[in-house]
Amino acid sequence: MSKRLYVGNLPYTFRSEDVEALFREVGEVISAKVVIDRDTNRSKGFAFVEMASDELGARAIEKLNEKEVGGRPLRVTEANPRPERTPGTGHRFGGQREGGFSRTGPRNFRKD
Repeated sequence: MSKRLYVGNLPYTFRSEDVEALFREVGEVISAKVVIDRDTNRSKGFAFVEMASDELGARAIEKLNEKEVGGRPLRVTEANPRPERTPGTGHRFGGQREGGFSRTGPRNFRKD
């Protein structure tokens, strides 16, 4: 079974390929994804890495947690499970509450 890891305090210049190469030193990497800010298209300074097994995940945490990379100590931990998403929430323009604003203007506007 694979192990999903959170990697924090990354240098902002790191891309997914850089993170994957770093973790390949420990063992087989299934995926590595640096989280990018959609507005600025820049790294947010953290990533998620999926290692091929629980043992490799534990070894990666042991070897790479607090390792200095680019002048910054990495923070490598087991990733929390992804939260369940409910329809209609978490969207940029969806999930509005009563009286909220949409792209077309205010809702529930009454003219007396």
